[in-house]
Amino acid sequence: MKAEPPRAADAPLVVIDTNVWISAALTREGVAARLVRQVLLLGRPVFSPATFAELETRIWRPRFDPYLSLELRQRILHDLDATAHWVEITPDMAARTWCRDPDDDMFIQAALTAGATWLVTGDQDLLDVPDIPGLRILTPAGALRLPGFS
Repeated sequence: MKAEPPRAADAPLVVIDTNVWISAALTREGVAARLVRQVLLLGRPVFSPATFAELETRIWRPRFDPYLSLELRQRILHDLDATAHWVEITPDMAARTWCRDPDDDMFIQAALTAGATWLVTGDQDLLDVPDIPGLRILTPAGALRLPGFS
């Protein structure tokens, strides 16, 4: 197993929406894949049990069988589980809502619980959320334009 590169104490914590993880896995040279590589190199992805469960459920969908081998999907999930900054969402936080699609609130809840600076998504429901102090919700392209992530 390859040793993890050292990260600065101030390495950013970043929540990445399921759609970005899947896009990165499917198109390894696309913007989402570049963003994921930068987060894994310079920061740390954040997961809650709910956000990881969504990724697990979606990545195993049969429609991805022609594009992602079973071994690759297992490796992705294993590696993300091992490198992630894990958070538990308190009942008070779980009761809070921000998004017009309540299923997407789990990403904001994970970000706020972790103190993550960024939430990266391609989901318009999340991108349209009004400003939340201390959290920027960005597309993968927008995140790559941030200083230090290009």
